[in-house]
Amino acid sequence: MTATTAPAAVRRRLPGTPAWWSGAGATAAALSLLIVTVLWAGNGGVSEVTGGDAITAIGRLTGLYASDLLLLQVLLMARIPLAERAFGQDRLARWHRWTGFTSFWLMVLHIVTITVGYAAGANPFTTLWDLVLTYPGMLLAAAGTLALVMVVVTSMRAARRRLRYESWHLLHLYAYLGVGLALPHQIWTGGDFTGTAWARAYWWTLYLAAAGAVLAYRIALPLIRNRRHRLTVSRVVAEGPGLTSVYLTGERLADLPVRAGQFFHWRFLDGPGWTRANPFSLSATPHGDALRITVKAAGDGSSRVASLKPGTRVLFEGPYGKLTGESWAGEPIVLMACGIGITPLLSLLGELPCRDGEATLVYRARTDADLAFRDELEWFADRRGVRVVPLTGPRARGASWLPGSLAGAGDAEALRQVAPRIAAARVYICGPEEWAAAAKAAALAAGARPDRVHTELFAW
Repeated sequence: MTATTAPAAVRRRLPGTPAWWSGAGATAAALSLLIVTVLWAGNGGVSEVTGGDAITAIGRLTGLYASDLLLLQVLLMARIPLAERAFGQDRLARWHRWTGFTSFWLMVLHIVTITVGYAAGANPFTTLWDLVLTYPGMLLAAAGTLALVMVVVTSMRAARRRLRYESWHLLHLYAYLGVGLALPHQIWTGGDFTGTAWARAYWWTLYLAAAGAVLAYRIALPLIRNRRHRLTVSRVVAEGPGLTSVYLTGERLADLPVRAGQFFHWRFLDGPGWTRANPFSLSATPHGDALRITVKAAGDGSSRVASLKPGTRVLFEGPYGKLTGESWAGEPIVLMACGIGITPLLSLLGELPCRDGEATLVYRARTDADLAFRDELEWFADRRGVRVVPLTGPRARGASWLPGSLAGAGDAEALRQVAPRIAAARVYICGPEEWAAAAKAAALAAGARPDRVHTELFAW
């Protein structure tokens, strides 16, 4: 056992998340689109439609929707603690992706309809060229549009599979540039932004809220926490083939509002490449004197971890994620991990004060050699009565969470066999996206309640 693995259950005394937060957030997002529609109608949108200029009116409205969703997209990933605690980064990332693509296509429709409307039967390409060159702020808007096109293209699944995480993340930051470059043309030429005092108040409030959230939670809060806690690498331990644990110490870590199961974005100040952050989960329960992460070598950033030296300074952002014991109310526990997905679940085992025999850990790996943390898992089995079920072998064909050797039993039935109390349990799932989706489907089919199934995906 290591110093950062819980010798007994450790319950972090952090505030819970009020149940109404998630509903309030979703309502606010829907309300923003309603407000945009009302402002558009009040600024002549309806009369434009009935007056025969429907194409231009649609162009105005789609541009407003695109701008609203673009700013909501920024807010979704601004790392606002309230939103992170209410939804978890998995859900925020999915909504961010949905609003991003929706905003992009609304922006394209805005450009097409406004151009056709202004052309009034003339050559639309000539009209678009004139708009870009002669209207105030349009050159900047065109540059912002190109930046957003690059972000959207590189966010498509086919493109992401061909990019390193570090490269994708750097390109993704150009979305902020796209938003910033779009602002001048909206302020200078957008009557729907400046036509009424209500419109000006709404749009300036939304822009300032998005910019303020980014400055406060993506920049200021990490700077404050890094200055306060001053993390450094204390030691580096090889856990297995391509698997490395990093032990971190710092100042006043007991004040860091982190729970087992959460993750941070890390930067190690060890030379070139330190500016690129990588998300790694805690792999042991945080105790206030040290933290531990475990990293699988899968790219340039993660491969560098094995060569870190004690004393290396560490910058971090977080904590993030909702794969925690916050909502656990004493039910049996089933944890389902695949590969490096074992790390947050291992930290959860140290925090949840489950009774002897009440927890089952199902651990999928390709081979026996890929099963990490054997000593710690044995400790949890011997001292805490955790039932550890390793399942090794190549994955079955199709959308299955099982190894091929067990696929004949069926996903849900096999889960009932290895975790007989699955229907009454709180279930925690972590692993690659497709595997986690299959594991979640099996848990639900086996009788687990949807509100008791929690997932964290290792995907970007």
